[in-house]
Amino acid sequence: MPEIHTILLLAAAGLFAGTQNALAGGGSFITFPALLLAGLNPVAANMTSTVAMFPSQTTSAVAGRKLAKGVSGLKFRHLFAISIVGGILGAVLLWVTPPTFFARLVPWLVLFATSMFAWGAFRRQPLHAASSMPTWMLAVVQFCISIYGGYFGGGIGFLMLAALTIAGQQIRAATATKNMLAMAMNASATLIFAFSGMISWPAAMALCAGGIAGGLLGSWLIYRLPPKLMRIFVVLVGAVLTVYMFLR
Repeated sequence: MPEIHTILLLAAAGLFAGTQNALAGGGSFITFPALLLAGLNPVAANMTSTVAMFPSQTTSAVAGRKLAKGVSGLKFRHLFAISIVGGILGAVLLWVTPPTFFARLVPWLVLFATSMFAWGAFRRQPLHAASSMPTWMLAVVQFCISIYGGYFGGGIGFLMLAALTIAGQQIRAATATKNMLAMAMNASATLIFAFSGMISWPAAMALCAGGIAGGLLGSWLIYRLPPKLMRIFVVLVGAVLTVYMFLR
């Protein structure tokens, strides 16, 4: 049983991560190190983080569901189904391979996603911009992101925001859409991880409590923050996380 100061630390980490997930993604970069500091091994920390943050992801996703939609000729329900299937494959993959390989790719993935998001969000577009990504390509990209999301998950918000904005979605809709898709892929992983026997449930409950509050706060901010401020926030957080992960 974690000590009280560890519980409070994890709850605070959950609050920050829940808010960040709702606005931009990358919350697992807060929860994963926090769980390592709490004494969990990397695999258990990865699984516990996924299970603990799922309720807050659901909260923020449902709160902003009206803004979620399809893009680039791909309907939202198709994106949702792709995310579920990819999340299952990624979670199963975690059982048969160690997470070290994907963990080494995280800094490069976050760097790539942040760069692509910055280009997609700040480039000049006409009022009715046409999609710059074919339907089949968006489906493949989302499927790959979903597999990675079920396996490790760090940076999936940035990857989806990059893909969705390049495909033609505006930032507000892309944020709500990626929240719904993240919920879909993590639902698959959570169902599998919950029965793994590796979850630290006291730590998960502390993270979950903070994460739900953070998810509500982030969902409230989605409707109130100016789009330009949201774009700047995403790029700044991505840059900081990239530097942190390379130094780590």
